Amino acid sequence: VHNGLKFCSREYPMQRSLSPHQAASPMDVPSNRYPPVLVLFHPSSRKLAEEVARVTSSQLMADDKEAQGKKHRRVELLDCINWEKFPDGWPDIFIQDVHRIASRDVILVASFHSPDVIFEQISIIYSIPRYLARSFRIILPYFPTATMERVDREGQIVTAKTLARILSVTPLAARGPAQIFIFDIHALQERFYFTDQVIPRLLSAIPSLIEELDTLEDSSSVSIAFPDEGAYKRFHCCFDTGRGWPTITCIKRRGADAKRTVDIKEGDPSGRHVVIVDDLVQSGGTLMECAKTLNSKGAHRISAFVTHGVFPNESWKRFTHCQDGSKEDGVRFANFWLTDSIPHSHTITKHPPFRLISLAKAIAESLLLTEETSSELY
Repeated sequence: VHNGLKFCSREYPMQRSLSPHQAASPMDVPSNRYPPVLVLFHPSSRKLAEEVARVTSSQLMADDKEAQGKKHRRVELLDCINWEKFPDGWPDIFIQDVHRIASRDVILVASFHSPDVIFEQISIIYSIPRYLARSFRIILPYFPTATMERVDREGQIVTAKTLARILSVTPLAARGPAQIFIFDIHALQERFYFTDQVIPRLLSAIPSLIEELDTLEDSSSVSIAFPDEGAYKRFHCCFDTGRGWPTITCIKRRGADAKRTVDIKEGDPSGRHVVIVDDLVQSGGTLMECAKTLNSKGAHRISAFVTHGVFPNESWKRFTHCQDGSKEDGVRFANFWLTDSIPHSHTITKHPPFRLISLAKAIAESLLLTEETSSELY
């Protein structure tokens, strides 16, 4: 209890924290006494935040041991934000012991999985730099409006640009612009929707998928399929790893009855374990049609991977029904990998064929890369 307020924190590992005035500058304290990096989080992102803190701290400890104790940086997970609401439904937010933020490197693990939680998190994002954070990193794995990134006919609103503008007015931290970490955004050119006041860091979960595929018993027979040309353009270069996995490109067509079908444009799935790769899934209709086509062309096994399993209205259940045979017109998937970019992935992946690939390792590596290149974060 501090100043009458309950304060909860978890530090990896435990060590004495420095007061804000002690940590005002790296030059003011010995290099092995830097205060811990603070990791804050939205309640929906608690599991990912805990894993990011654990993985990052483990790597920092390994680096510290290699450097014979000269670095000695730590990560501290803070459960210090009260996410309450007033009776009218508007946010009532309070940061406990907020002065700890001053002169500290701060990471916020956020989640914009629903419009209902965006405003309250934007309020925190705007506030942290104003409490004199030394540097500010926003982990935003899923950029929800990314698929509305262009105008096909007059009257359409590019909401991807709108959300980028909202994030772009994040105040500067003491050491410069906030960095926003986003995984597998729908189109890479969306980086230009952000202004120069923030730095978008566009990351990919594909390397984590490749590590998973390497563990399969039939890894040598894997082929990578893309459900449309957009997915091919977005991801095909990520699989130029020398593993010799052939690629298959599918194409969507609409018949006279407006029914959507999927054909194979290029590649041969015959006898292969075909893994369908895309950035996100909504209802799953395109993935299912793609799987049917690949199955009809002789694929031995079919799996799928998407970074963002949006699945509105529990549409993920159509894939579990195929597993138990209750839906005869579906295709049985050997694996369906999701990342934890959206909180409900933890629930979905409790049901076959879904399997979870955590983004924590990729996030930790990206945070540590900042240390290696600029020594700014750690």
